[in-house]
Amino acid sequence: MSTVQQEVDERTNLTGSNKFELLLFRLGGDANGDRSELFGINVFKVREIVAMPAITAVAGSLPHMLGVVNLRGQIIPVIDLPAVVGCTPKTGLNIMLVTEYARTTQGFAVESVEEIVRLDWNQVLSAENSAVGGMVTSIARLDGDIENTRLAQVLDVEQILRQITPSDTKDVDPDTIGDQLQIKEGAVILAADDSGVARTLIEQALHAIGAPFVMTKTGKEAWDKLQTMTAASLAEGKPASDKVAMVLTDLEMPEMDGFTLTRKIKQDERFKTLPVIIHSSLSGSTNEEHIKSVGADAYVAKFVAEELAAAIRKVLKNK
Repeated sequence: MSTVQQEVDERTNLTGSNKFELLLFRLGGDANGDRSELFGINVFKVREIVAMPAITAVAGSLPHMLGVVNLRGQIIPVIDLPAVVGCTPKTGLNIMLVTEYARTTQGFAVESVEEIVRLDWNQVLSAENSAVGGMVTSIARLDGDIENTRLAQVLDVEQILRQITPSDTKDVDPDTIGDQLQIKEGAVILAADDSGVARTLIEQALHAIGAPFVMTKTGKEAWDKLQTMTAASLAEGKPASDKVAMVLTDLEMPEMDGFTLTRKIKQDERFKTLPVIIHSSLSGSTNEEHIKSVGADAYVAKFVAEELAAAIRKVLKNK
């Protein structure tokens, strides 16, 4: 396991073009522990991997919350990930993945850790319209586009955390989100996010500030949509901003990630003046440096509607 931890430390700085690293793990199988499938989570979300420490049960905990651990002075809640997705570990909950997500730190209990694989995002297909759905955003073809490739299910961490620890406050409050957005008539905000729950929250926020928008599920879909939407304006010698006021993108997405989408926009003469805001659950100074390096105009951590609205207003005002 120390080897896997070293790989996490060494590769968190990965900045390759449209590539990422997936930590593969197993949660168990059916009620008999059979058919143990591979699951994955982006290495960027993993702070460390540890043998399962002693867990203190907390009175009145929500379902699938095992309790808390004291890890070097930090109290971290631990989630029973096999129970969340309906798996039964054959050998027990042996490993804890400590993850940083959307301003929070939590541990995910898993049965075993397999390896870290480096993939191109085009090896990852959206699970949006598949039978998988629910807590899986995408399916990774680990050996590429070949017959009988190994498959791994990429979990929708946003959906899982929202289910396990629901918010007791309004996600979007019209009374606190601020003024309506002033945007060029006929233009829209082009948004991209692969998580269903994230798209719902973004849509609610944009509705609340009166911002017209077009929502997409991947960076590639957003890039294709951008070109299609602005083709007529560009053909007439008008700027792309006549149709698209700005782009709002997640980072982790099948087919094309937000880093690559932002880089393509900023390096293209047709679109380089379009503002881009990256809205992501990935946190930490390393990731923020990567975001700056691709030319994004702003970064907003998920999900605080007031902060997102403020960033959109500021970016459009400075345009």
